[in-house]
Amino acid sequence: MAATTHTVTNQPPPLVGYDVFAADAALAEGVGRHVPPALLEEVRGELGELGRAAGSAHAQRWGALANEQPPVLRTHDRYGHRVDEVEFHPAWHRLLGHAVSAGLTDAWSRPAGHVRRTAGFLVWTQAEAGHGCPLSMTHAAVPALRADPALAAEWEPLLTSRVYEPGLRPVAEKPGALAGMAMTEKQGGSDVRATTTVAEPLSCDGEYVLTGHKWFCSAPMSDAFLVLARTPGGEGELSCFLLPRVLPDGSRNSFRIQRLKDKLGNRSNASAEVEFDGATWARRVGEEGRGVATIIEMVAATRLDCVTGSAAVMRQAVAQALHHTAYRQAFGRPLADQPLMRNVLADLALESEAATALALRLAAAYDADTEQERAFLRMAVPAAKYWVTKRCTPVAAEALECLGGNGYVEESGMPRLLRESPLNSVWEGSGNIQALDVLRALRREPAALHAFLTEIGTARGADHRLDAAIKEMLTELADLEGIEARARRLAERMALVLQGSLLVRYAPPEVADAFCASRLGTDHGASFGTLPPTLGLRAIVERARPVVDG
Repeated sequence: MAATTHTVTNQPPPLVGYDVFAADAALAEGVGRHVPPALLEEVRGELGELGRAAGSAHAQRWGALANEQPPVLRTHDRYGHRVDEVEFHPAWHRLLGHAVSAGLTDAWSRPAGHVRRTAGFLVWTQAEAGHGCPLSMTHAAVPALRADPALAAEWEPLLTSRVYEPGLRPVAEKPGALAGMAMTEKQGGSDVRATTTVAEPLSCDGEYVLTGHKWFCSAPMSDAFLVLARTPGGEGELSCFLLPRVLPDGSRNSFRIQRLKDKLGNRSNASAEVEFDGATWARRVGEEGRGVATIIEMVAATRLDCVTGSAAVMRQAVAQALHHTAYRQAFGRPLADQPLMRNVLADLALESEAATALALRLAAAYDADTEQERAFLRMAVPAAKYWVTKRCTPVAAEALECLGGNGYVEESGMPRLLRESPLNSVWEGSGNIQALDVLRALRREPAALHAFLTEIGTARGADHRLDAAIKEMLTELADLEGIEARARRLAERMALVLQGSLLVRYAPPEVADAFCASRLGTDHGASFGTLPPTLGLRAIVERARPVVDG
């Protein structure tokens, strides 16, 4: 007799075999908005290819394997020689290799390079987020290295290469290279001026040996790292250094990996504590005593990737929720057609679209590279990094809940997204650092505020709630009494106003209306799913839902 108790019904098919780029209307429209018409067909073609790869079964399997079998530190070989190598599952290398070949470390030399890279980063890291760290570090090292033209000429072609070759050997023998960063020390955290690592000059100009310890070293298997240390010639101030893993003569640099961090999420990626023992060789980047000013270009670029990475996690979480509820039946109809679930889904979709629009606008400012746009980035990047990264965790948690118990099991992929979601809020300076950075720009760089106000001012008059929010923000800015204690409130308001202005200008009316009503107006509760029911929620949900062909 055939058993019938195990007939599986009312389970959605997996979200696989689709184009992650084309299925995201907000992303596709944003690319069309920011990429010059002459390049648009080419860019859409490359992003479509990347999107289909990201939505494929094999990429999803790579992502699962890279997290199920995280990296392992091997400090010594079988004979007792120190090697300090990190071993990764082959799936990690496949993910990273595909990303490098797609140009996700090459934004600085291509037309519309930052928009196409940001869009690609948002697409590809939906397959797996952890390998985004070395991609981000490598991309962001380029502007810092340009402080030294000789170093830039040597390293930039390798860092922007489309060839990924793992393994440690002299970079002169490699077709491509990766870069990491090590700034944080255990006694200082985000306060890099508490750095105690010291650099002693050698006889050759620009060469030093380092002694110290770094509490967090990103991507320790990379070919080189940017680090900060104190130099005697800089009167004890911090200088920036490029530290290669392998020296030009082929010998290993003294780069001791003490341990890998056991992290909440980001399990596929290695983060390490490292030690420099007084024989660790490095080359100075930029002037002595100007280390923070040199490396800040790298930090700014990685902060944009924090925004983009959070937008990617949100988009994938929302896509999974929309897909599940479109197929899952409850009380005689799909969950997505239930009024309360539709409200939740629309609310989540608004958050995801606003994050995507903001990430692309920041990338477009990098591409424009005008004085006005650079001033805009000075204030917009920390405000966006503060707010978008903080919204990621509640979005991932609510999206998981849309799948119910199905979303709480590891096989769904939702727990991995939830564990990943707080990372970008912590990485490259947590919330207080970003909010205080907004204040620093306000106090020191009047052009930054002018550029920010010019940007949001282009949408004034289009929505009365946006106009009121801008007025409230200006009132906050006019009152400097106790402003440091209000820095988070101000950063949040600035990010929301900027998102609102972008959506009012570029999104469909139902999206802009719902965002302004709920984020800038007063008609919204404290949790997702509390949008005014009179809004066009069905249209918002349908716009955001990923469609799988066939």
